[in-house]
Amino acid sequence: MKKNIILFTFLSIYTISFCQDFPHINEIERIDRLNPPKEKIRMVLDTDTYNEVDDQFALAYALLSPDKIEMEAIYAAPFHNSRSEGPADGMEKSYQEILRLLAFMNVPVDDFVYRGSSTYLQDITQPIRSEAALDLVSRALASSPDDPLYVVPIGCITNIASAILIEPEIINNIVVIWLGGNGLDWHTQREFNLMQDVLAAQVVLNSGVPLIITPCRPVVSHFHTTLPELRHYLKDKNPLSNYLYEIVAGYNEQNLDAWSKEIWDVVPIAWLINSSWVPTDLVHSPILTDQITYSRDRSRHFIRMATSLNRDAIFRDLFTKLTR
Repeated sequence: MKKNIILFTFLSIYTISFCQDFPHINEIERIDRLNPPKEKIRMVLDTDTYNEVDDQFALAYALLSPDKIEMEAIYAAPFHNSRSEGPADGMEKSYQEILRLLAFMNVPVDDFVYRGSSTYLQDITQPIRSEAALDLVSRALASSPDDPLYVVPIGCITNIASAILIEPEIINNIVVIWLGGNGLDWHTQREFNLMQDVLAAQVVLNSGVPLIITPCRPVVSHFHTTLPELRHYLKDKNPLSNYLYEIVAGYNEQNLDAWSKEIWDVVPIAWLINSSWVPTDLVHSPILTDQITYSRDRSRHFIRMATSLNRDAIFRDLFTKLTR
């Protein structure tokens, strides 16, 4: 029985690792693309905006950092929890929340906001051809290794995995920065963004696309704020900052005095703005098993993974931009 379990696990890992062909990127070139950008970058944001309250902060932060980031498009990602009836409903609610935030910021939405997948991957060879995935393919093909498009998914990674499956060549022209999963040494990868679409996460991890991960635990989970802090910096400063304060306050249903809230989706944006605020290490891309754990293989390609963060520096910059 024990031998059968070991064999099953090995075959699962083997299948996950080798079932798909992707373009080969020279490891020296990959590591170069994984270095923090030195110039202003072009970016698309993929977000399950209505799922929580942190995506809203991340979206606003990126748009309010035009010296570092040129936002080309925003994609609505699917999600399913108590705030949605299913992934399609979650995606549509996220799409509407994106429009709501852009209205606060007086940002035009035409040819800028796209609906993503209404479901999760069912097969690692069958992409979902959503507006978002097809737009990403188009923008990535128009990019180059010397001027890559930075792709920042802060929800489940369905839209990005689908784009890679539609046109694998795009991995040569993009850099993905994902908030998903946990650290390599964490006992499980049962984290919301990853769990929503395990197959999509497997596709991205195995594709060889230049990838930076900001893991939830034990890194991004430290990015907390409190209502007194938000009240001081954001409340009644402007319509956008007041909205952000109110949606966080709405999560404190029990009106607890000793209460804080994670605003973790801000962290990938912070890495792009100032990588010293989010230190990272080069590590070999883990194998995401069907048991939703990471397996190590030091022959695999490199990715970057965040190891810590400077909470105060990030919030200082975020609050300044939200109220400037």
